[in-house]
Amino acid sequence: MSAKMNILFIITDQQRADALSCAGNPVLKTPHIDSIADEGVRFTNYFCTTPICMPNRASFFTGLYPSVHGTRSNGINLNPELPLLSGILSESGYHTCNVGKLHFNFYAKSNDRQVSSYEEIPYGLLGKLPSSALPKPYYGFDELYMTNGHGDVISGNYLEWLESKDKEKAEYLKNNITNIFKLYYETKIPEDLYPTTYIADQSIKFLERFSEEKYEKENFFLHCSFPDPHHPVCPSGRYKDLYKPEDIELPLNFNDGENLLNHPFIGEQLRDRRFIHLLPQRIDEETAKIFTALTYGTITMIDDNVGRILKSLEKTGLSENTMVIFASDHGDFCGDHGLVLKGPAHFRSVINMPLIWKIPGVATPGISDSLVSTVDLPSTILNLLNVKKKLIPDNLQGYDISSILKEDPKNKIRQQILIEHDEEIVQDKVLRLRTLITENHRLTLYNGYDNFGDIFNYQTDPDEVNNLWDVDKELKNKLIETLLREIINLRPRMPKRCAYN
Repeated sequence: MSAKMNILFIITDQQRADALSCAGNPVLKTPHIDSIADEGVRFTNYFCTTPICMPNRASFFTGLYPSVHGTRSNGINLNPELPLLSGILSESGYHTCNVGKLHFNFYAKSNDRQVSSYEEIPYGLLGKLPSSALPKPYYGFDELYMTNGHGDVISGNYLEWLESKDKEKAEYLKNNITNIFKLYYETKIPEDLYPTTYIADQSIKFLERFSEEKYEKENFFLHCSFPDPHHPVCPSGRYKDLYKPEDIELPLNFNDGENLLNHPFIGEQLRDRRFIHLLPQRIDEETAKIFTALTYGTITMIDDNVGRILKSLEKTGLSENTMVIFASDHGDFCGDHGLVLKGPAHFRSVINMPLIWKIPGVATPGISDSLVSTVDLPSTILNLLNVKKKLIPDNLQGYDISSILKEDPKNKIRQQILIEHDEEIVQDKVLRLRTLITENHRLTLYNGYDNFGDIFNYQTDPDEVNNLWDVDKELKNKLIETLLREIINLRPRMPKRCAYN
């Protein structure tokens, strides 16, 4: 066994922090993910750098904020010249493998820009993605089993695999591509052919190959990325009816959706019906319960497959030398404030995600309420692995939270977290806002909306329904100053000065 630690990083898409039974969810059952928390640290205050897929995933791999790595919105490809966690680990002797969603490129067809072959693979939303179409290594990954899409509307290597297993089901996907714009529906893909199963299968096969010493390198970084429970939610087989809508309790702030129509910024987004699959949507009580029940079924399917992967890790003898990290890229309203999906409304359900970190023989099990940002993960991983300093970029913007894991889950590293949001949907739909998170408060400022913002007290108003903007002037000024100073502190000093007198 190698003296260095392997990494199994499991990530879901659009899963909020309380969507786990170990986080206190009274309905949802996730025993296998819970088992990681039993032996590791579960973080309750893990926040994204932005609640958008591409930018926040890029922050995990670069250790930079979206305004710095440049992928500030979906549709902006990640610069392949940037140092990435996957590439650094590859240089450090790790075999790097991605199974599932990466989302470093904008794969949908585009007629308004020219891109290089590296940046955009020449296939549409439901085109096949042969491995030969990608340069190697691909963003630092030596091995790839890519998926693109959500629900069962998945392309890439998965579609190739599905065609080899069942051509009829593959044609069904191709003929129902518009399902991706729905909130939910009933899939015709059985459990054994569903994307979640494919991702678990490929992850298990990789672990088996690695344990059989089929690779030259002594350690691995496996990025296992499930595209669910992101909408459209369409859990397969027995998972479709596993949770009953009538068993779902609506959140206490459900009726706040009506009030949000009067919000100067959020109300404008809720009334814009052009992008109903991209922006928060108001829904009725029945829809909220159905959507949540199906989301829970989707998460339990993921949990069962995580269990299969963890069992393989044990069976292959790799578990004692492998750190396991479970996380998500952002959350979902899932009925909070009468909304579903995600978007430029930084309520906690969208910006706070699960993070569980198990390091055999190192991490002290427990629950940490310390503030942690996605941008902190690369610094921490590289330091935990004792990667050579010369391989670690000197511009990483995150904190090293190793002491929380190795010493005491109660340790505090951060005082605040910055969340950026620069979403460009179309030319007349550019959304720019900034959020500051402290242990007690959330402040959000909206570009173009002078003398207005949101301030919520997380301790006394966990449902975020009482805006303190016009209530506490002293608090407002303090939080705005803290936000400004954090922005100044995080601006990179580029270009570097070449010489000093």
